Amino acid sequence: MTLCLNAAAQKVLVGTTTGPLPFLEYGLGDDRLGGAKMTFLDSNIVVKVVDSVKDDYKVHLSTYHYGWLAKINFRKDSSVHVQPYYLSNRWKVYGDDKYDYVTVLLDQRLPYRSMQEIDPSRIIVDIFGVTSNTNWITQLSTAKEIRNTFYEQIEDDVLRVIIELKHPQHWGHFIYYDDKKLVIRVKRQPVKLTIQNLFVAIDAGHGGSNTGATGVTSNVLEKEYTLKIAKEVEKYFKANKVQTFMTRTNDTDLTMIDRTLMLRQQDPNILISIHLNSGESDTMRGVSTYYRYIGFRPLSQAILKRMQELKLKEWGNVGAFNFALNGPTEYPNCLVEVGFLSNKEDEKKILNPKFHKQVAQKIYLGIGDWLKSLK
Repeated sequence: MTLCLNAAAQKVLVGTTTGPLPFLEYGLGDDRLGGAKMTFLDSNIVVKVVDSVKDDYKVHLSTYHYGWLAKINFRKDSSVHVQPYYLSNRWKVYGDDKYDYVTVLLDQRLPYRSMQEIDPSRIIVDIFGVTSNTNWITQLSTAKEIRNTFYEQIEDDVLRVIIELKHPQHWGHFIYYDDKKLVIRVKRQPVKLTIQNLFVAIDAGHGGSNTGATGVTSNVLEKEYTLKIAKEVEKYFKANKVQTFMTRTNDTDLTMIDRTLMLRQQDPNILISIHLNSGESDTMRGVSTYYRYIGFRPLSQAILKRMQELKLKEWGNVGAFNFALNGPTEYPNCLVEVGFLSNKEDEKKILNPKFHKQVAQKIYLGIGDWLKSLK
């Protein structure tokens, strides 16, 4: 450790979040996908650093809560004066022609985290360092997806925002600050639950210098075949009059930040990311789908079920997955690991152009099944 700062004695390093996609991690654990993420944050949020380990700062969120922030996402700011407590003020719930919103006026831009709940479907947002001084929540009939909004003071300095949704399916939410007003933007369920009424983003994994896995007998690169499959998915969807967006259409370098910001700008209804797996043993084989947030699981389940019709072994439906493109909360997303390039049987399928067309069809049908289940 390079810092040992005593928070109780207020010996803290104060600053704000910076960079395109700052995020908090729960701890110092790490693997090939990075540490377990707590939440993405907006920029210019006030944070208090109390310790330092290698490339991360330990930040004090509330009396009993801490998180870890990458040092590159912290900017020291001597003009920020930490107060002994912060208060919430008035709330408003309303809608425009596209989204619903919950706004909470605060004394300062403070850290938060969000969670999805199902049965019933709810968005939970914890705001750290805040004590309620809210005496009214104005709710307008222009809100179409939000059923109820209320709060609980779950700890002396943690304010919980609870947003009940009208539909079981989560269609996405996005949190940001407008000055010192926390904004929770809630996406509505489409009026028509048909795939032709969706805007579908398709991501071909890897690309450029990020080659991905390698074929066990053919030595083909994952980046080449994810693009081939993704293009077939796009072609099939367009033939069925579905609006699509491709994160890449050629062999180019795109970071996960690049893709995430690109997708945020495009604002799709759903995202499908195409990858090919690889294992330590050549006996590992099969198809798998991945999600991070429980509200997005049904999409990944429906696609996995259809993909198994291609006589692929079930590798599983994997939740709480720390893949970067499973991280956004703005839209349901699903990572599809089509098969294992490290397995001869799967590799043979992956090399076959006819199989690419079959994958496209099964993903299309899986999305259709998911939509039918929501009616």
